[in-house]
Amino acid sequence: MSQSFDVIIIGGGPAGYTAALYCGRAALKTLLLESYAPGGQMGTTDMVDNYPGFPQGVGGFDLATEMRKQAERFGAQSMFQKVTEIDLESNPKKITTEDGTQYEAGVVIAATGASPRELGLAREKELRGKGVSYCATCDGAFYRGKTVVVVGGGDTAASDAVLLSKICKKVYLVHRRDSLRASKAYLKPLESAGNVEFVWDSAVQEILGENKVSGITVHNKKTGADRTIDCDGIFVAVGHTPNTSLFQGTLVLSGAGYILADETTKTNIPGVFAAGDVREKALRQIVTAVSDGAVAATMAEKYLSGLAEA
Repeated sequence: MSQSFDVIIIGGGPAGYTAALYCGRAALKTLLLESYAPGGQMGTTDMVDNYPGFPQGVGGFDLATEMRKQAERFGAQSMFQKVTEIDLESNPKKITTEDGTQYEAGVVIAATGASPRELGLAREKELRGKGVSYCATCDGAFYRGKTVVVVGGGDTAASDAVLLSKICKKVYLVHRRDSLRASKAYLKPLESAGNVEFVWDSAVQEILGENKVSGITVHNKKTGADRTIDCDGIFVAVGHTPNTSLFQGTLVLSGAGYILADETTKTNIPGVFAAGDVREKALRQIVTAVSDGAVAATMAEKYLSGLAEA
């Protein structure tokens, strides 16, 4: 027999737990399903310094744990189970987890997030949060007056380099080609920064350091030469992969694989909403994910009460 809920939320990051909090406060029977541990990307961040209300910063896992407790205080249930099958077009919608448990709900909120693309280097995971970062907006302030490396050649890498050039002593921008793919609007501020050095035709071979990053080695594909760059941090900006494999063939996705949902978080299927980094949007931060979660829960309440079509 299936267990029935008003709302099932797939994903336990800031969007998912905020949606669970709002649904719980609205007296909706709510279940949140998370694969591994609370927080998503936030939960793996050593220190969150740009979330309002924490002037001294807060640990990402600590913030995730508090979000979970707050949602559960208002009656939302959360379980660590991986969702393997979905039927979003049935009424009610059906969810199956890897242990074979089946759930039903009138509304499903997709909050599965996105994962940063890694360089695939040894010790990259080990040094994440200890000098390896995937978000300059989140972690840049920790490197004020220090030397950093940005890896990538697109808009995100160029934007990160511009941001970091304003607070860091030195910024190396490492790219595998001889020119950036980024918008030309970034070139002038990068070239005029004075503390940005381009490292063209190069790929990072190794991240150096024991308990924290102390440098990198890069290999120049044209000359064959290797070079060591001393640095305090490395910002990997080679893109993100949306966690949308579960929804392929069901929800409409963007060319980059994100769920297409407007600011109401509505998707192409009535009663299905998308919140947080999994949604096609201009800015992916904890604060915008929290906002999405609140909107999705509010729209879910309206849908279940018959006040909205989707």
